[in-house]
Amino acid sequence: MAPQSTAPRDTAPRDADVDGWRGTLVLPGRTVVRGRGVQFPLPAGREPDFGLYLGVEYHPSWEHDRLEWPDFGVPADPAVAVAAITALHRRARAGEHVETACRAGKGRTGTVIACLAILDGLPADHAVAWTRRHHHHRAVETPWQRRWVRRFPELLGSSG
Repeated sequence: MAPQSTAPRDTAPRDADVDGWRGTLVLPGRTVVRGRGVQFPLPAGREPDFGLYLGVEYHPSWEHDRLEWPDFGVPADPAVAVAAITALHRRARAGEHVETACRAGKGRTGTVIACLAILDGLPADHAVAWTRRHHHHRAVETPWQRRWVRRFPELLGSSG
């Protein structure tokens, strides 16, 4: 008899339209977020209530924050990043339409989505695979981004 997988079941739709908000992703705990690349046109529908932008000069009309985060890298200040990702998750859990984005929407954006999935209840050792399955197949592009996701629970503990 083959051993059963301990990986969480696939339940999140890709590129969903949740409550009229196009391009959203439903995280494991049912939290809704949108991840995208700012180089692409804004999806149709309503604007986000809040956005977290990663290493890009992007100044939308809605409320937003920006993290220093080099392309293919990890956040310049881990404590600031953990606080921003946690605040983004809190807003999403409260029902706000939130998005996170970098230039292409894969590496940095995928890293944040994986961390949001951890905050939403997914075990850290499943977060990268889950994000690649549900957001983009090349999400969390580099070894150091994958390592940062695995360390995210530890970073959470040291930021409080």
